[in-house]
Amino acid sequence: MIADDAPDAPDASVLLRTDGRAAYLTLNRPRAINALNHPMVNRIAGALAAWESDPAVATVVITGAGERGLCAGGDIRSIYEDARSGGTASAAFWHDEYRLNAHIARFSKPYVAVMDGIVMGGGVGVSAHGSVRVVTERSRLAMPETGIGFVPDVGGTWLLSRAPGELGTHLALTGAAVGAGDALLCGLTDHFVPADRLPALLADLATDTAHDVLSRYARRAPEAELAGHRAWIDHCYAVGTVEEIIDRLFDCGEPAAKDAAETILAKSPLALKVTLAAMRRAADLGTLEEALEQEYRVSCAALSSPDLVEGIRAQVIDKDRSPRWSPATLAEVTADDVARFFAPPI
Repeated sequence: MIADDAPDAPDASVLLRTDGRAAYLTLNRPRAINALNHPMVNRIAGALAAWESDPAVATVVITGAGERGLCAGGDIRSIYEDARSGGTASAAFWHDEYRLNAHIARFSKPYVAVMDGIVMGGGVGVSAHGSVRVVTERSRLAMPETGIGFVPDVGGTWLLSRAPGELGTHLALTGAAVGAGDALLCGLTDHFVPADRLPALLADLATDTAHDVLSRYARRAPEAELAGHRAWIDHCYAVGTVEEIIDRLFDCGEPAAKDAAETILAKSPLALKVTLAAMRRAADLGTLEEALEQEYRVSCAALSSPDLVEGIRAQVIDKDRSPRWSPATLAEVTADDVARFFAPPI
């Protein structure tokens, strides 16, 4: 039996249906590349709780509506407006979103995330913690938070700090998007399936196990571009400060390293230093939940930083792409400025 949401459902931004032994969850805001808001997070959480206890459901599948991607992240326009008026709603949103990320990671049934197209920020949170993660030749994964004066969250510091060598540090600081091969190399996904095979794969999950279905549809992924850059990435990012990383990137003689340095220098200096500290701390934490707790503390602190509002303004609201960061340079960001983001709540 297939039970679809009616077109006039109270909340059609997340569509839920079951077919055979599978439950399907579709993020349904295609014009916004399925950006997440608080009602969507709550709807997903409620569906997962119900399906986890339903013996008729063997597999859960998450996809995104439209042709552009699974999910472009959180609804940062809403965060922009809220941060300007105190940030209470954003803190509540992140609290529930991060709890959802942890639930996905501990979900007791196969959770198949179809990471087709754009998968960024919060989109990584609802997919990369799943037990079965699928990318296609159209996939573009990123944690681009430093570009809006923010820090990788939704368990991003946990995931990226566990990538081989310093690949995760490179992705966290630059915010660079990677394709299928690099996503596999960095441990952000598990299987490559050509996009034109997704409809058949999704249909087969209704009757067969995820393991059997993937064994039929998975193919060899494209080559990982970052694999050929490991030497300079591991060398340049293995130091303790952002300034040292920048110096090494400029000095190593690789054109791609110079490009990375220039990309980093365009980001929020404060967000860069907090991101590096968060990554190093996350690498020493024992559980995803601990990393999410740290990220929640950092995210809430960011609400009182001018760079979050300014970064969203420049990238999304006014789109002038000319943020005025405060502090304006890495040299002006103090150790106390960074420590404030990790301070226990009073």
